[in-house]
Amino acid sequence: MADQKLAKQIIELLGNRKNIVTVNHCMTRLRVEVLDESKVQIAELKKTPGVMGIIQDDTIQVVLGPGKVSVITERICEILGIQKGEKVPNVNSEKDLDQLANETKNKYKTKNKTPFKMFLRKIGQIFIPLLPGIIGAGLLNGIVKFAEAMGVDKQIAIMQILAFISQCLFGYLAIFIGMNTTKEFGGTPVLGGIIGLVVFNPAIKDLKLTIFGESLTAGRGGIIAVLIAAYLVALVERNLRKIVPVVLDVIITPMLTLIMVGLATFYVVQPVGGLLAEGITSSFEYAMDIGGPVAGYILSALFLPLVLTGLHHGLIPIHTELLNSLGGNPLLPILAMAGAGEVGAAIAIWIKTKNKRLKSIIPGALVPGFMGIGEPLMYAVTIPLGRPFITACLGGGLGGAFVAWVSIKVSAVGGISGIPLALTVLENKYLLYLAGVLIAYIGGFILTYLFGYKEEMASQFD
Repeated sequence: MADQKLAKQIIELLGNRKNIVTVNHCMTRLRVEVLDESKVQIAELKKTPGVMGIIQDDTIQVVLGPGKVSVITERICEILGIQKGEKVPNVNSEKDLDQLANETKNKYKTKNKTPFKMFLRKIGQIFIPLLPGIIGAGLLNGIVKFAEAMGVDKQIAIMQILAFISQCLFGYLAIFIGMNTTKEFGGTPVLGGIIGLVVFNPAIKDLKLTIFGESLTAGRGGIIAVLIAAYLVALVERNLRKIVPVVLDVIITPMLTLIMVGLATFYVVQPVGGLLAEGITSSFEYAMDIGGPVAGYILSALFLPLVLTGLHHGLIPIHTELLNSLGGNPLLPILAMAGAGEVGAAIAIWIKTKNKRLKSIIPGALVPGFMGIGEPLMYAVTIPLGRPFITACLGGGLGGAFVAWVSIKVSAVGGISGIPLALTVLENKYLLYLAGVLIAYIGGFILTYLFGYKEEMASQFD
């Protein structure tokens, strides 16, 4: 009943049914496309019990937290009589509905429509649907490796089966990335999946061919090559459809697309992708060699502002390339310290504040925070207060400096953070990683307690 009540309140404060176009959600946020944002009662939404924060972008994003968001989305869809992502039936004509919705969306897209941000958003849309699989398989792989480190015999049947399951996604990740990339750019997903397999297919060694003096090898150029090649699939396919007769389109277009992009992949994309991948790895290693803990501090301290924009998902190709090239991902544990700084800051605020509403919000947001999901803390606590967001970033940087200093690597490529990421730590440095988390907690706590929070900041929670 409480969930049903919250769902009804959200619908009402969004301007009621006639103002809602579509409803969807990600891991922590309800995402609602509205006709007229002026009808949305933002201030009242922020004060609604159960709502942790509001983000205004091309959609209205209501931060509800993991688990809760899927329940509330389902309740809202039941009330509206729609499925997730489906357009709400409206009394307006379909033309008016589309026109109004597009005007609202375009108005807010224009604010952040720089080429770099749009590029990262595209990358994010490719990888966000894959995150549940990446998280699940990554944690399972970490559990298997942790069990082996604790002395469990890896030859027993259950260990072999779990290890096999955990590797399935990563063995064929290029197919999923290829499909999502081609779909995102307006092509046929299965063709992108085929090209992804072309890049990573281990059978390529059987061809015994050389191009530009180098033998063909599976995975050259890594995920970077897959992204480029899959984008070319969409580009070539769309242009072929303009010239191929409709009666032959279903036969000719896919075949010509595969021929043209397949050859381009071997002769252009993989060599270029290889150079880019090597550049990413070399640049990171150089930064760590020169900067060490200082570089770790800067990377961690600046990560939360990237999360704030939702552009952090654009880093997944870099995480993947570092994992493939170095045998472990050293960037993710550094960035994970940023969320730990948020946790420390929130605990400091919880201890200092006398504001009853703020004090009641923090415990619910802390639980996902410990698990590495920092958005509830960001949007419900530190960002509304202002200065604590800065002290959280600075405190998390201390953990990032430590993690960089002790050279921790993980077997994950994204989606996992906080305490659970410890399960994926390589070279048995589990305790060192947790020490970094603790340092970030303490750093965020001390800086916020001493400099980040004053009681008058909480007046907006009254």
